[in-house]
Amino acid sequence: MSDNAPLSPSKAVEDFDVTIVGAGPVGLALAAWLARRSASTALTVALVDAREPVDAAADPRAIAVSEGSRMLLEPLSAWPASAHAIERIHVSERGRFGRTLIERDEHGLPALGYVARYGAIVDALGETVRRTHTRWLTSASALTPHAEQGDDWITLPIESGRQHPTLHTLRTRVLVNAEGGLYGDVRAIGGAGTPVSREKDNGGATRDYGQTALVGTVTVSAPQPHTAWERFTAEGPIALLPVGGMRQADYALVWCMVPEQAERRLPLSDDALLAELGVAFGDRMGRFEAIKGRAAFPLGLTAAKTLARGRIVAIGNAAQTLHPVAGQGLNLGLRDAHALADALARHGATPRALADFARVRALDRRLTIGATDALARLFTVDMGPLSGLRGLALAALELVPPAKTALARQMMFGQRR
Repeated sequence: MSDNAPLSPSKAVEDFDVTIVGAGPVGLALAAWLARRSASTALTVALVDAREPVDAAADPRAIAVSEGSRMLLEPLSAWPASAHAIERIHVSERGRFGRTLIERDEHGLPALGYVARYGAIVDALGETVRRTHTRWLTSASALTPHAEQGDDWITLPIESGRQHPTLHTLRTRVLVNAEGGLYGDVRAIGGAGTPVSREKDNGGATRDYGQTALVGTVTVSAPQPHTAWERFTAEGPIALLPVGGMRQADYALVWCMVPEQAERRLPLSDDALLAELGVAFGDRMGRFEAIKGRAAFPLGLTAAKTLARGRIVAIGNAAQTLHPVAGQGLNLGLRDAHALADALARHGATPRALADFARVRALDRRLTIGATDALARLFTVDMGPLSGLRGLALAALELVPPAKTALARQMMFGQRR
C-alpha cells in the first residue's frame, strides 16, 4: 500500500509529520515501526532515498546482526530467511596465549548473532514498508543543505527523477537523517525561517584508527560451521563470519591493516592474497581456497554528541560510525530507530519527542561506542612490550564469567528502556 508515486509538480508543497532521509535498513525499520503505531498516532510519513529499491536489494555485502536485532525485526515480518546463525565466537590473538570462547548455550539463546546480506535485509524491510501507507520517494534526493525551518515546520527541497530532475518541496514536522555519514552531517537548527546548516563541531568524538579494512568472501578447506572468528594480529583484527555456502565453507572476511598494506594487497592475485591471509590468520580452518568480492575502506570513529536539535534528529550511521571490530554499527542503529519510533508514538512529531529519544539513547550509545572504541584501540595500536596485556585481557574474560557475560549481553542487546 506504500505510495511510491512521484511528487506532483502541480502541487507546490506536500505536508508530512515525519520525513526520513535514507532507505537503508535503519530508515526502513523506522518507517515500519512508525506504521505499526499509526493506529494510535496517525502520523503521516515520507521516506526519501536517492536509490531505487532494486539497486539496494542487490547489495552483496555481509553484515553482522545481533540476536537482539533479530528480536526487533522479526515482529515486522522483516527477517531475511537467508540469515546465517552464529552459535559460537572464538576470540584470540595470533602468536600469544589467551583466548575467549562465547557459546550460545551459555546465554540460553538460539544464536549469538547472524550474518545476513545487506541487500536481503533491505529487501525484507522494503516489503514490509510497501504494505504500509508510507510515502516512499525513490530516485529522489533530499537537498538538506537548502532546507529551512520555522517554528512548526521544516521546508525540504526534493529533487526527483534521474534523466530529467524535477524540484519539489516537502514540509515536515520532524526530519530524520538516516542516510549515514559523519557526525558533522548532523543538521543544526537556526532561528525561525533560517536555513538548516551543517554543524561543524557538536562536541562529538572522532578518531582515525590509521587502518583500512579489506573485505570479501573467502572459502576455507576445513570449516567449522556456525563459528565466527575474531583473530587479533600484529597488523590488526581479522574477522571471519560464517555465511554458509557449499560445505558451510564460506566466510565473510574483514581484515584490518595499515592503509599502505591494503593498497599493496588489494590488486594481488587471489593466490597471493590468500597466501598472505593464511600467514596472518593461521591454519585453524585449514587453507584459504578462494576469495571473491574484495574491496577496501578506511576505518574511523565518529559519534555525535547531539542527536536532536529542535525538529531534526540523526540515527544510525548519521549519528555514529564505528570500527567493525565488534560488528555493532547496524545493531546500534536499529536500536536508535526503535527508540525514536517509541518517542514519536508517545509525544507525536514534536521537539519533545526528539529530546526524549536523545535522553533514552544516551546510555546505550555511550556503552556501545565506548566498548567498541576500547576494543579497537586495544587490538589495533602497537603497544610494544605491553602487547602481552592483550592476551591477559582475553584470558581475564575467560576466567571471569560475569565480565564475559556483561560484554556479550551489551553487544547482543544493548541497553533499552
